[in-house]
Amino acid sequence: MENEDDWLALDKLYHVLFCFFIAITVSALAYQTRYPFIHRWSIWLGSLVSLAAGVAKEAGDEIGLWESAGASVKDVIADLLGIFMSSVVFSLFKSMSLPKKYEELIGTRGVSMV
Repeated sequence: MENEDDWLALDKLYHVLFCFFIAITVSALAYQTRYPFIHRWSIWLGSLVSLAAGVAKEAGDEIGLWESAGASVKDVIADLLGIFMSSVVFSLFKSMSLPKKYEELIGTRGVSMV
């Protein structure tokens, strides 16, 4: 019997959404930290955590932890698509919020003539 692993299956949507939301959540939490290094690398951190979750899920599929046909390259590609989409969305968010933070920084460092 041939293994059915369609590109447009509902399972692929779940993979995209799962990795998208993990990456966005971790990136947002890292972006809110007071540590500059973590703040600066928030998108990378979110992407790596999401990728690790996707790889762990595929490893679990392959060893039979869940009822599945096994690991799938198409699932990994769907995971990568979700991670890419989250990176784009979060990058746009950061670029929109950066001018506000820059203005606040300039406003707080102004020289008082008093």
